[in-house]
Amino acid sequence: MKFKLIPTLVYLCLLPVLIALGMWQLDRSEQKRAFLEAQEQAVIAETLHLSAVIENNTEALRYRNVEVAGRYDVTHQFLIDNQISDGKAGYFVLTPFILAGETKAVLVNRGWVPLNPDRSILPDLQIKKAEAIITGRINNFPSVGIKLAGAEIPSEGWPSIVQVVDSNVLAEKLGYPLFQFQIELAKELPDGYKREWHTSTIMQPEQHTAYAVQWFALALTLTILFIWYSFKKNDAKSKE
Repeated sequence: MKFKLIPTLVYLCLLPVLIALGMWQLDRSEQKRAFLEAQEQAVIAETLHLSAVIENNTEALRYRNVEVAGRYDVTHQFLIDNQISDGKAGYFVLTPFILAGETKAVLVNRGWVPLNPDRSILPDLQIKKAEAIITGRINNFPSVGIKLAGAEIPSEGWPSIVQVVDSNVLAEKLGYPLFQFQIELAKELPDGYKREWHTSTIMQPEQHTAYAVQWFALALTLTILFIWYSFKKNDAKSKE
């Protein structure tokens, strides 16, 4: 049986792509499965007592419940701009919390506040009691879809407005070191605002597996069509 050049080339080009896409989806499925298992383990793990010696490994600590003693730096606070809640624009309030007996701090996300129609009027961020023992959950800083140049540079003065959180940049402005993650303040604690903390919404492993099956099915279908087309052409030639 002879194969036509162009159909054969098309087949040989498409088949590896379809198989590679299927394998990629299977790999993503395993990655998501591992992530979800780690997330579940973090939620049920015992409460972490944060100290300056804790490693700055956000992914290893993400979603861990945490307790920390210290004091809020009430005069130096940040507002993360362009945060949407129920269709309304506003800020997340990030307040440095200096660990007791340490010079290192962690940024505490105290929740969401609405944007004033007059952007020059910033929200009142007073805290009733600076010294406290707080609880919450470790997480990444809020992200944005498109990061513009200079978005990580905070505005002058206090509270300082920033588009994208870079803890190293904010630590430089504060003058003391920061952890690379935030603590989402527990809902039941005072001195917070609107808090609706969610886990990451990711595609489930089963969905990736289903996509892999689809890619492999397309590869099989392509192979069947290629063989059928080749036989058909050969039959047509033999009858001539």
